[in-house]
Amino acid sequence: MSILISDELLQSAQMTEAELRQEIAVLLFQQERLTLGQASRLAEMNQLRFQRLLADRHIPLHYDLAELREDVESLKASGWR
Repeated sequence: MSILISDELLQSAQMTEAELRQEIAVLLFQQERLTLGQASRLAEMNQLRFQRLLADRHIPLHYDLAELREDVESLKASGWR
């Protein structure tokens, strides 16, 4: 699924597309609708960078065993060893 946001709307919000993606990702992570891995992918950031963004905003990580397993599987699929 794709969402089209007009340049006019981005200009009105005084945001870039990347900033909007990050804001949506942070919000959905904070609401526990996305895992850390999912939110970092939506924000188009690696997980460490996304964690720094969360830390800068004083947003705690909610990271459980299921998310750890998901991250391990993602790393395996990417060929990381």
